[in-house]
Amino acid sequence: MKTRLLLALAAGLLATTAASAQTLRIGLNEDPDVLDPHRARTFVGRIVFTSLCNKLVDITPDLKFTPELATEWSWSDDGKSLTFKLRPGVKFHDGEPLNAAAVKANLDRARTLPDSLRKSELTSVDNVEAVDDLTVKVNLSRADATLLSQLSDRAGMIMSPKALGNADFGQKPVCSGPYKFVERVQNDRIVLEKFADYWDAKNYNFERVVFQPIPDTTVRLANLRSGNLDLLERLAPSDVPAVKSDSSLVFAPVSGIGYQGLTINTNNGERSKTPLGQDKRVRQALELSIDRNVINEVVGAGIYPPAGQPFPEASPYNNPKFKANQRDVAKAKQLLKEAGVDRVKLELTFGTGTTAQQIAEIIQAMAAEAGFDISLRPTEFAAMQKEAQAGNFDVNVIGWSGRVDPDGNIHPFVSCKGALNDGKYCNEQVDKLLNDARVTNDEAKRKQLYDAAQEILKQDLPIIYTYYQPWPFVHTKKVQNFKPYPDGMIRLKGVKFAS
Repeated sequence: MKTRLLLALAAGLLATTAASAQTLRIGLNEDPDVLDPHRARTFVGRIVFTSLCNKLVDITPDLKFTPELATEWSWSDDGKSLTFKLRPGVKFHDGEPLNAAAVKANLDRARTLPDSLRKSELTSVDNVEAVDDLTVKVNLSRADATLLSQLSDRAGMIMSPKALGNADFGQKPVCSGPYKFVERVQNDRIVLEKFADYWDAKNYNFERVVFQPIPDTTVRLANLRSGNLDLLERLAPSDVPAVKSDSSLVFAPVSGIGYQGLTINTNNGERSKTPLGQDKRVRQALELSIDRNVINEVVGAGIYPPAGQPFPEASPYNNPKFKANQRDVAKAKQLLKEAGVDRVKLELTFGTGTTAQQIAEIIQAMAAEAGFDISLRPTEFAAMQKEAQAGNFDVNVIGWSGRVDPDGNIHPFVSCKGALNDGKYCNEQVDKLLNDARVTNDEAKRKQLYDAAQEILKQDLPIIYTYYQPWPFVHTKKVQNFKPYPDGMIRLKGVKFAS
């Protein structure tokens, strides 16, 4: 009897150890917002969705479109309809079948849900047809060069229509990805479990994936070194040398397609009615007070290239004409004088985190020399974004992970009705140029339109770009086959622990 009990205890211990060994723990820079792809806006939320929610199409490491829920797609000759053939036999996590009707329900919801942040990404869509069980036709009111790119992200994530009727969907999401939702403890963890009926389950090796938000970069790295984490995103640049010299860790950086910057409240409520919000000369002075090279050297350890526009240097839409301005305190003071102000008070809001704090403090010190008295307001990231939408800010430190199509890096932020235009900047000429670029497939012509828009934006400065965002990942040696992508997402297909 005693022997059987000991054997049972030993078997239980082995089972527990095996289960623990198949749990991948990922350290995030902040806590995601709502877990509903149509209503979410955080970068870390997209990382979670990558394991939780399949999209119609995905991207490759070299930013080409590749099948996911759709096995193939084709455009009509006039460019005004896009037809998808869906993968057969796909199930949602609740066991419901994924078919054309489900895709239609999702795209219709993304376009009509009152608080959907995907509306501006799908403005070209007139209607969606379920042609047959596995064929979906998206009909457009105008040609849209950006649509496939939009459907390779949150707008193209397909959720269970049955579950979408639940009021608490954002707390208990049901998708069709390789991992299904188990639990969430706010600011502590999000737990996913392998979905046994996933169409490609054999290529996913972990039984559980746990995402842990740890805003302090030092603490996050300490957790990786101690074995409490297996992988982390956004290593602090100051820790790069230490990680490179640690034989137990693997540094896995990749050049990103996004940027960091400062969003200025120019038209969103009472807090926009300030010299900074109403006079572009004051905004120009603020930009000239900032030395982006100092941010790169002091905070970025040389991996934060200065940015002056929303398109990174590798993009064909980048124009050297709009490169980052050099710091010029004398000119900044002159612009303030021309605007009729001596010193300008403003509040700089940023998400809690070591790197964001360091950058905010550097900007505060540099801008003070030019005539700006900046108070700092660190705020939990998801809360900061809600405050931004409500207009409760002067200047926000913002980060954008970037999109494959250039439209995604500019249109949502500066078009009059852009879903991510927190400052409510609005210029009809800019809108026309950006909307024209959306319906132009010719790269040279699109570039001309973006250049013309940037001529205006460079003067109006609703956003001051600071640096291009790299994605410095780090993982333990036992994690194998991890490949970083330029969009900063964590894709777990083929990733495993060393045996």
